Amino acid sequence: MSTISKTQKTVVTNLKLGKRPPKFDSRTLLLGKYLTSALAPPPQSIDYATAVANWPMFGNDQYGDCTIAAAGHMIEEWTANTGTTEILPENTIVKTYDYFSGGNPDAGANMLDVLKYWRKTGIGNDKILAFAGLERQNNLQLQDAVYLFGSCYMGLALPNFAVAPGTNFLNTPWIVPPSGPTGDAAPNPNNGHCVPAVAYDQRNVYVVTWGALKSMSWQFYSTYADEAFAVLSLDWISKRLGTSPPGVNLQQLQADLSQVTGA
Repeated sequence: MSTISKTQKTVVTNLKLGKRPPKFDSRTLLLGKYLTSALAPPPQSIDYATAVANWPMFGNDQYGDCTIAAAGHMIEEWTANTGTTEILPENTIVKTYDYFSGGNPDAGANMLDVLKYWRKTGIGNDKILAFAGLERQNNLQLQDAVYLFGSCYMGLALPNFAVAPGTNFLNTPWIVPPSGPTGDAAPNPNNGHCVPAVAYDQRNVYVVTWGALKSMSWQFYSTYADEAFAVLSLDWISKRLGTSPPGVNLQQLQADLSQVTGA
């Protein structure tokens, strides 16, 4: 897979971030609880991105709406792989973002808040069934999430070198420098960014950001990802999986979700 493919060709330098630092809730379901020994290893590579012709910017060059833009890209990718591609209007993304930002273009949003809203209220006409947190630095679990559920909703604390002022962020390789994560390469929660992982291979994870498909090394993921969630789309589960795959206890997950939410 190309490191950046099917990108928008326009050179963009005014790119925004917008993920607030992680928020933790003891009630959040954990993916590892529902994966059993019967689950087969994920394939060495998977690519759900090829079904998507173009990735919209979704206003992330004007607003710190990456948490909502990432959801929009996941909806696009899910539907492209299961039927007719659905691309939410940009004003729907921005309107949803305004709910969290109060109209402040740079306020950002918290991923957990967005996931709860997505499940309860929906983004556009799309509602998710559930979500479950991943263990940090667990590469295998990330592969499970992408392979089984079509994508992974990922938060990054980007280092300063990745978002240097005056540069096109898309042109900066997402790899850990030889000096390690120190200085300008240290994780910076003030550079919070939300992206969906939609493919991976042995060398890289591929995410959608700023209207493009971008690669990050597995080391970059382990170093800078500060939160990640498997997101369960009923449309994906019913049309792609067809049933609960062996080794994933979706029945228990739904039972636990009902207990947590009271629904």
